[in-house]
Amino acid sequence: MEKLVLIDGNAIVHRAFHALPPLHAHKGMPTNAVYGFFAMVLKVINDLRPKYLVVTFDRAAPTFRQQMFVGYQAQRPKMKDELSTQFKLLHEILENAKFKIFEVDGYEADDMIGTISNQAKNLDVIILSGDRDLLQLVNGHVMMIAPIVGVTKMILFNKDKVVEKYGLDPEQIPDYKALVGDPSDNYPGVAGIGPKTASDLIKKFDSLENLYQRLSEVVPKIAEKLAIDAEQSALAKKLATIDVDAPIKFVLDQAKTDDIDEKSLLKNFKKLGFNSLINRFNLDKAPEITEISEEPGRKEEKKDADQMNLI
Repeated sequence: MEKLVLIDGNAIVHRAFHALPPLHAHKGMPTNAVYGFFAMVLKVINDLRPKYLVVTFDRAAPTFRQQMFVGYQAQRPKMKDELSTQFKLLHEILENAKFKIFEVDGYEADDMIGTISNQAKNLDVIILSGDRDLLQLVNGHVMMIAPIVGVTKMILFNKDKVVEKYGLDPEQIPDYKALVGDPSDNYPGVAGIGPKTASDLIKKFDSLENLYQRLSEVVPKIAEKLAIDAEQSALAKKLATIDVDAPIKFVLDQAKTDDIDEKSLLKNFKKLGFNSLINRFNLDKAPEITEISEEPGRKEEKKDADQMNLI
């Protein structure tokens, strides 16, 4: 089948910003996040040769999750000026080069990706993101690529890889997070339920709903904790679940990679001094998106997974 790449813009920009040392263009303009973003995107294009590509972004407006739970992501620090200016620069470059962009008030980039994946069932969909929450979308036609070392080394997750690494089916990830919560998004699960217990419970009962219907089969001490935080865990699952029916309509022909204006990109790369990226157009490289084989990659991957509380 033809390939569609969905890029989690916010996650990839943040990844690049923190993975690369400071870079500056003329007049001291910071550019490391923009450089890293395009380094990853061009690598994926060169390796996979997708026919279609979409970039998604969060917006500053409150999301439906913040309306459900006032503390959602409330602890996140204000974005640094040197990063926010790069978001503006990146948007300008992408728009000028005719990349297809999706962003909608009230929804996160994850929801754009989930909805487009759901509408593109006749394509092989590859998600590019460092956000492991998106692994819940992986299925027979959806895979995910995640950077694990800098902006060059990546790992490919299909359904078997998710099960191998986390011991859960992709669609069970929201059930798991309903029990453990998510510190990065600032919402709790069930007090006193840790990662191993949560994983064991979901493996045994398949879903949060089945677990609560069969509490009599759970060790009394754990069943009591579950009963006390029943409403909280139900809310956590809603917060963790990506919306695959956001109010957008994906038109395939509007996302062709052939329509990307390479001349515009090259002009901006030259202007910003991204000389190494200029040579990455139309290169026939062997795919490097593989499982981890080097020890530094293993440490980086474990760090990323730890942030999701899945190991």
